[in-house]
Amino acid sequence: MVNRALVTLAFLAVPMMAHAEKIAVVDMGEVFEQLPQREQISTSLKAEFGDRVAEVQKMQEEMRSMVEKQQRDGALMSDTQKTDMVRKMESLKSEFQLKGKALDEDMRRRQGEEQNKLLVQVQKVINTIAEKEKYDMVLQRGAVIFVKPDADISGKVVEALSKGK
Repeated sequence: MVNRALVTLAFLAVPMMAHAEKIAVVDMGEVFEQLPQREQISTSLKAEFGDRVAEVQKMQEEMRSMVEKQQRDGALMSDTQKTDMVRKMESLKSEFQLKGKALDEDMRRRQGEEQNKLLVQVQKVINTIAEKEKYDMVLQRGAVIFVKPDADISGKVVEALSKGK
Protein backbone atom coordinates (compact mmCIF):
# COMPACT_ATOMS: atom_id res chain seq x y z
CA MET A 1 0.00 0.00 0.00
CA VAL A 2 2.86 2.37 0.84
CA ASN A 3 4.58 1.45 -2.44
CA ARG A 4 1.43 2.26 -4.40
CA ALA A 5 1.18 5.65 -2.70
CA LEU A 6 4.81 6.44 -3.50
CA VAL A 7 4.38 5.39 -7.14
CA THR A 8 1.25 7.55 -7.41
CA LEU A 9 3.10 10.52 -5.93
CA ALA A 10 5.98 9.99 -8.33
CA PHE A 11 3.60 10.02 -11.31
CA LEU A 12 1.98 13.20 -10.02
CA ALA A 13 5.31 14.92 -9.36
CA VAL A 14 6.76 14.30 -12.86
CA PRO A 15 4.42 16.78 -14.64
CA MET A 16 5.04 19.36 -11.92
CA MET A 17 8.79 19.10 -12.29
CA ALA A 18 8.54 19.41 -16.08
CA HIS A 19 6.97 22.83 -15.61
CA ALA A 20 9.52 24.26 -13.16
CA GLU A 21 8.79 27.82 -12.21
CA LYS A 22 11.32 30.53 -11.54
CA ILE A 23 10.86 31.50 -7.91
CA ALA A 24 12.46 34.30 -5.89
CA VAL A 25 12.45 35.03 -2.19
CA VAL A 26 12.46 38.36 -0.33
CA ASP A 27 13.28 38.82 3.34
CA MET A 28 11.00 41.75 4.15
CA GLY A 29 12.47 42.21 7.63
CA GLU A 30 15.97 42.51 6.20
CA VAL A 31 14.75 44.89 3.49
CA PHE A 32 13.09 47.22 6.00
CA GLU A 33 16.14 47.11 8.30
CA GLN A 34 18.50 48.23 5.55
CA LEU A 35 16.40 50.94 3.93
CA PRO A 36 17.76 54.48 4.22
CA GLN A 37 14.15 55.76 4.16
CA ARG A 38 13.69 54.22 7.61
CA GLU A 39 16.06 56.77 9.12
CA GLN A 40 14.29 59.61 7.30
CA ILE A 41 10.94 58.46 8.65
CA SER A 42 12.35 58.24 12.17
CA THR A 43 13.79 61.75 11.92
CA SER A 44 10.55 63.23 10.59
CA LEU A 45 8.50 61.53 13.33
CA LYS A 46 10.88 62.84 16.01
CA ALA A 47 10.48 66.35 14.61
CA GLU A 48 6.70 65.97 14.39
CA PHE A 49 6.26 64.69 17.95
CA GLY A 50 9.29 66.30 19.62
CA ASP A 51 7.33 68.97 21.52
CA ARG A 52 4.81 66.49 22.89
CA VAL A 53 7.55 64.04 23.91
CA ALA A 54 9.38 66.85 25.72
CA GLU A 55 6.17 67.84 27.50
CA VAL A 56 5.54 64.28 28.70
CA GLN A 57 9.16 63.93 29.82
CA LYS A 58 8.88 67.23 31.73
CA MET A 59 5.79 65.94 33.50
CA GLN A 60 7.62 62.73 34.38
CA GLU A 61 10.52 64.73 35.83
CA GLU A 62 8.10 66.86 37.81
CA MET A 63 6.45 63.75 39.26
CA ARG A 64 9.84 62.32 40.16
CA SER A 65 10.86 65.50 41.97
CA MET A 66 7.54 65.59 43.85
CA VAL A 67 8.05 62.00 45.03
CA GLU A 68 11.59 62.84 46.16
CA LYS A 69 10.33 65.93 47.99
CA GLN A 70 7.61 63.88 49.69
CA GLN A 71 10.14 61.27 50.82
CA ARG A 72 12.65 63.87 51.91
CA ASP A 73 10.32 66.36 53.62
CA GLY A 74 7.33 64.13 54.41
CA ALA A 75 8.09 63.93 58.14
CA LEU A 76 8.31 67.72 58.40
CA MET A 77 5.09 68.45 56.48
CA SER A 78 1.76 69.16 58.09
CA ASP A 79 -1.22 67.00 57.28
CA THR A 80 -2.68 69.61 54.90
CA GLN A 81 0.65 69.95 53.09
CA LYS A 82 0.82 66.16 52.73
CA THR A 83 -2.76 66.05 51.43
CA ASP A 84 -2.06 68.88 48.96
CA MET A 85 1.11 67.12 47.79
CA VAL A 86 -0.73 63.81 47.28
CA ARG A 87 -3.52 65.56 45.34
CA LYS A 88 -1.03 67.35 43.11
CA MET A 89 0.81 64.10 42.50
CA GLU A 90 -2.38 62.21 41.64
CA SER A 91 -3.54 65.00 39.33
CA LEU A 92 -0.17 65.13 37.61
CA LYS A 93 -0.06 61.34 37.35
CA SER A 94 -3.48 61.13 35.69
CA GLU A 95 -2.60 63.95 33.28
CA PHE A 96 0.73 62.24 32.52
CA GLN A 97 -0.99 58.93 31.81
CA LEU A 98 -3.57 60.58 29.58
CA LYS A 99 -1.05 62.57 27.56
CA GLY A 100 1.39 59.67 27.41
CA LYS A 101 -1.25 57.29 26.11
CA ALA A 102 -2.45 59.79 23.50
CA LEU A 103 1.13 60.40 22.40
CA ASP A 104 1.85 56.68 22.10
CA GLU A 105 -1.30 56.11 20.05
CA ASP A 106 -0.60 59.06 17.74
CA MET A 107 3.02 58.04 17.24
CA ARG A 108 2.05 54.42 16.56
CA ARG A 109 -0.61 55.52 14.05
CA ARG A 110 1.77 57.88 12.20
CA GLN A 111 4.53 55.28 12.18
CA GLY A 112 2.09 52.77 10.71
CA GLU A 113 1.07 55.25 8.02
CA GLU A 114 4.69 55.87 7.07
CA GLN A 115 5.50 52.16 7.06
CA ASN A 116 2.50 51.48 4.82
CA LYS A 117 3.76 54.11 2.35
CA LEU A 118 7.15 52.45 2.41
CA LEU A 119 5.59 49.00 1.99
CA VAL A 120 3.84 50.18 -1.18
CA GLN A 121 7.20 51.35 -2.56
CA VAL A 122 8.82 48.03 -1.63
CA GLN A 123 6.05 46.06 -3.32
CA LYS A 124 6.38 48.14 -6.50
CA VAL A 125 10.13 47.51 -6.59
CA ILE A 126 9.62 43.78 -6.00
CA ASN A 127 7.11 43.66 -8.85
CA THR A 128 9.50 45.54 -11.13
CA ILE A 129 12.39 43.20 -10.34
CA ALA A 130 10.16 40.13 -10.74
CA GLU A 131 8.96 41.29 -14.15
CA LYS A 132 12.42 42.33 -15.29
CA GLU A 133 14.04 39.04 -14.26
CA LYS A 134 11.00 36.99 -15.30
CA TYR A 135 10.20 35.41 -11.93
CA ASP A 136 6.96 33.47 -11.86
CA MET A 137 6.58 33.83 -8.13
CA VAL A 138 8.10 35.85 -5.26
CA LEU A 139 7.68 34.49 -1.75
CA GLN A 140 8.47 35.91 1.66
CA ARG A 141 11.61 34.40 3.19
CA GLY A 142 9.69 33.19 6.23
CA ALA A 143 7.41 31.08 4.04
CA VAL A 144 10.21 28.81 2.82
CA ILE A 145 12.55 26.52 4.71
CA PHE A 146 15.43 26.58 2.27
CA VAL A 147 16.35 28.78 -0.65
CA LYS A 148 19.50 29.12 -2.68
CA PRO A 149 21.24 32.44 -2.06
CA ASP A 150 20.95 33.44 -5.72
CA ALA A 151 17.13 33.20 -5.49
CA ASP A 152 17.05 35.78 -2.67
CA ILE A 153 16.40 39.20 -4.22
CA SER A 154 16.35 41.16 -0.94
CA GLY A 155 19.64 42.90 -1.74
CA LYS A 156 18.37 43.94 -5.16
CA VAL A 157 15.24 45.41 -3.59
CA VAL A 158 17.26 47.41 -1.04
CA GLU A 159 19.64 48.60 -3.76
CA ALA A 160 16.77 49.75 -6.01
CA LEU A 161 15.06 51.57 -3.15
CA SER A 162 18.32 53.17 -2.02
CA LYS A 163 18.91 54.55 -5.52
CA GLY A 164 15.36 55.86 -5.73
CA LYS A 165 15.36 57.40 -2.24
